[in-house]
Amino acid sequence: MSQAAPHAAGPKPPRAHGPENVWAASGTLFAGVMMLVAGVLGVLEGIAGIARNQVYLLSNELTGTYVYEFNTTTWGWIHLVLGIIVAVTGFGLLKGARWARTSGIVLAGLYVIAHFMWLPYQPIWATVGIALGVFVIWSLCTDRTRYMP
Repeated sequence: MSQAAPHAAGPKPPRAHGPENVWAASGTLFAGVMMLVAGVLGVLEGIAGIARNQVYLLSNELTGTYVYEFNTTTWGWIHLVLGIIVAVTGFGLLKGARWARTSGIVLAGLYVIAHFMWLPYQPIWATVGIALGVFVIWSLCTDRTRYMP
């Protein structure tokens, strides 16, 4: 009378939910919220830059001449457009839309690049934006549980 061993030979099925995915799954929710909030703040930042050209000043004494030195109105439009798209994608992530994951990764990459170029204007906020963008990319690339068929 032999019984089958509880652990039969063969490949183990992947675990859909487990301790290793908790951070990633929580991170996806956090990524959606952060993209939504960062998008709204980007819109406000953009409106401030468009409305008044002297809101953000580049200090040449501190940085010298800056390669990515644009007119503040141009930076305002960049932040406004990117903010709208990031906020919509963050909302899509919160709704569980499949398109939002890939779009979120791409937009978070653009967000990181834009904030890197924005460093001389707002160094602390730009550094926070870069860190959040990297975390959003990590969380969207790591959590596969919500998007697997």
